[in-house]
Amino acid sequence: MADIDLLPRNDFSRRIIHLDMDAFYASVEMRDRPELANKAVVIAQDPRKTGGHGVIATANYRARKYGVGSAMAAAQAVKLIPAEELVFVEPDFAKYHRVSGQVHGLMHELTDQIESVALDEAYMDVTRSKIPGKSALELASYLQEQIFRQLHLTSSFGVSYNKFLAKMGSEYAKPFGRTYLAPDRVQDFLDRQEIKRFPGIGKKTQERLKEAGVLTGRDIRNYGLSRLLKDYKKSGYYMALHAYGIDLSPVQASRQRKSLGKERTFEPVIYDPDRADAYLKDFSQTVAAELKGRNLLARVVVLKVRDRNFKTITRRQQIQPTSDPEVFYQLAKELLAREPEFLAEGIRLLGLSAGELEEKHYQEISLFADE
Repeated sequence: MADIDLLPRNDFSRRIIHLDMDAFYASVEMRDRPELANKAVVIAQDPRKTGGHGVIATANYRARKYGVGSAMAAAQAVKLIPAEELVFVEPDFAKYHRVSGQVHGLMHELTDQIESVALDEAYMDVTRSKIPGKSALELASYLQEQIFRQLHLTSSFGVSYNKFLAKMGSEYAKPFGRTYLAPDRVQDFLDRQEIKRFPGIGKKTQERLKEAGVLTGRDIRNYGLSRLLKDYKKSGYYMALHAYGIDLSPVQASRQRKSLGKERTFEPVIYDPDRADAYLKDFSQTVAAELKGRNLLARVVVLKVRDRNFKTITRRQQIQPTSDPEVFYQLAKELLAREPEFLAEGIRLLGLSAGELEEKHYQEISLFADE
């Protein structure tokens, strides 16, 4: 019996759009500051002014050509990008939140079945849209054009019959890309994709697969479901599903999430407390922006740490309901300081999440004067 016969049947009836804003934070800053044109823009604190500290939130495409990207130490940008091109811009998450709201407003003109993944990314189920008689490709193209005309920002989209394929499509032709994956073209498209293009296959797994000669989607299928299950357990099952273009997960509109978080795996491990501190500050700002975008408050902060020997801990701290990044940052910093042995051994993974979420029904007032 073929592997495809052991997997759930595909559902070709849905019409899903995945919208991804192009280098969102950097694009907003370039729109608002014309002098940044023809510059390599890096959204981070300037490490030349902070003693080498800071983590990159994102970078524009000019900066990415030099190998600079999100979650890198900001000091790397100084080494990789010529000084006459490089410009650091401190992130303004309140502004990005406002612009994200405008983008989501345009999405709601098409459908209310919207699942926001981040400030700059969302899935839309337009199987039954608010604009009858238009195909999913026409709707996505219209949305992309409206974002450009009204907000002067570029975006990329993918259209297909499930979320996985729609996301593969939006990543395929960035920036300002548009990709439609019709059912009869999906298998050929997936067979040609490198494994690094498949969402959910991390770098460590990529290395293992490559050692086994698995380089493309076709190779994943040829590897076989039984071997994938044996070697990779649950993640192997999802690799098989995706290699055949199967994803039955629904677009979950207005879902109430139990937690929001961000984490980073380090290879090699890190020992520098200042670098760990910079990541915690970046994670705090990102999580806070996510909460504000969803109109949520958190009642608990959770720190996750793993050392080079794979010892892992989580530490929780109850708080008054808030979405204040400074509160998250200070608590995470204190929680990490209570576990000094992890920096001594070397941190392999660091993460911060906000939990016990609730909707905000009042205006939050910050206790910090500079806000």
